[in-house]
Amino acid sequence: MIARWVHETQGQGLYEVTAEVMRAVASAKVEEGICTVFIRHTSASLTIQENADPSARRDLEAWLKRLVPENDPLYTHTAEGPDDMPSHIKAALTSTSLGIPIVDGALVLGRWQGIFLWEHRDGPMQRELVVHVGT
Repeated sequence: MIARWVHETQGQGLYEVTAEVMRAVASAKVEEGICTVFIRHTSASLTIQENADPSARRDLEAWLKRLVPENDPLYTHTAEGPDDMPSHIKAALTSTSLGIPIVDGALVLGRWQGIFLWEHRDGPMQRELVVHVGT
């Protein structure tokens, strides 16, 4: 089973998509298998992170911004603005797909784990996510 949807972001940050992925898994009616989540972009990524305390997300975002600064004079790929090349580097350092086991028809996520789309661009974007559920 494959599900697709577009998630609109409002700039850089972590956007939780756990509920949407869980709905796709439930509709697939697979008792045991794997759920693959994929984002079809080179300037955004996916991660599994804590979903209870928002300060964890803020700290992750701040850390990645320090690691990959905008306006670095060594960047040559700048056609789409100062956030363009940094967004590609951030996506390369993180993940564009995730594999999550399914047991008893549900994602096997930890108590405080959520699935997040990590937007690396400054402005609003439309990001396509694809979920494949299989045995």
